[in-house]
Amino acid sequence: MIDSADRTSRLPGFYDKSLRERAATIAEWAGLAAEQIAALDGTGGLSPDQADHMIENVVGTHALPLGVATNFLINGREVLVPMAIEEPSVVAGASFMAKLARDGGGFFAHTTEPQMIGQMQILDAADPASARLALLENKARILELANQIDPVIVKFGGGARDLEVRLISDSPIGPFLVAHLIYDTRDAMGANAVNTACESLAPIVEQITGGRVHLRILSNLADRRLARARCAIAPTSLAFGEFTGENVRDRIIEAWAFAAADPYRAATHNKGIMNGVDAVVIVTGNDWRAVEAGAHSYAARSGRYTSLSAWGRDANGNLVGSLEMPMAVGTVGGATKVHPTAQAALKLMGVTSARELAEIIVSVGLAQNLAALRALATEGIQRGHMTLHARQVAIAAGATGELIEVVAGRLVAEKVVRIDRAEEVLGELRLANQ
Repeated sequence: MIDSADRTSRLPGFYDKSLRERAATIAEWAGLAAEQIAALDGTGGLSPDQADHMIENVVGTHALPLGVATNFLINGREVLVPMAIEEPSVVAGASFMAKLARDGGGFFAHTTEPQMIGQMQILDAADPASARLALLENKARILELANQIDPVIVKFGGGARDLEVRLISDSPIGPFLVAHLIYDTRDAMGANAVNTACESLAPIVEQITGGRVHLRILSNLADRRLARARCAIAPTSLAFGEFTGENVRDRIIEAWAFAAADPYRAATHNKGIMNGVDAVVIVTGNDWRAVEAGAHSYAARSGRYTSLSAWGRDANGNLVGSLEMPMAVGTVGGATKVHPTAQAALKLMGVTSARELAEIIVSVGLAQNLAALRALATEGIQRGHMTLHARQVAIAAGATGELIEVVAGRLVAEKVVRIDRAEEVLGELRLANQ
């Protein structure tokens, strides 16, 4: 393992190494054990027998390409970021934007306390307004009972933190109450702990309100568990080709303004953010559907769907960006603790807590957002994307080995990245080599 003082996520030429060389490089960088290296290269990943204990009706496993984003400097720490994703250009885009951000100190990220919300729907209370006050008057008692349900999480500093009660007055079934149990889940994502607490508290809530507790379930709008990241990039780092740095900066801000104002653009804008976010969430064995649900509902919290990120310029003319979103991820429990690849991914990142993992994920989301905005606002999204996509088309056409790059190169040069043309080029090459 490389000494931490000498480690840098800047790995020039990493892309040009062979697959085996790249694996050996990150293994040395992070001090990965043999079984962790095997988990990353697929030879020692999730086995069918392990999968059989995770979900129902298992018949096998399904893999995604696993890449490593380089150049990330997050809160002053060098980080290599594993990403599981099938879409070309995402890993490359995040890596390049992380490189640009380094001169400004990289990414600065922080999180709020890991507090999740458990909801209890209370129906049939004779006087919902009075029942609401009764619950608030018994808050201390309810929280004390909640903390007796899971003494292990309390021992690690987590547990019930607060009780909020809302009156829903405009429901199709008439007024009812919703009690929110605010629960600190520490390094767990926390769904099981929160759901168990809500179900266990239902009888006492019914006794206090005289109503009926119907649904008892965690909310994926985890707006008490936020992750935030920011970065600043000098115009000199943004310049390329015919574009000046100031021109690129202003075009990026204009592109962001489109997403901030229009929900149709915001949907695709935020999808670009989630390209980076989901890839890390997936590789660490976390619930990417929960993170997606939380992100998009948070983007619509004002009543209108809008951009999760913000871009502008500071007093020195630097491009500055920020991203804030719910981030309910864990490093203990669930698939994170069972899946060998998830464990290897956490080891590679040097992650020791859920909050640290969330800070990495939100930084990758911001980097990927910048990569997409820069491409869209300058040369267009297709140039870089199609260069990488051409390889997939070449493979789909039947190219193997060195022919993959040759066919892909021809498709890009002709600006015709289609499988029918790839088949024609492949046929020509094979005929010429006979």
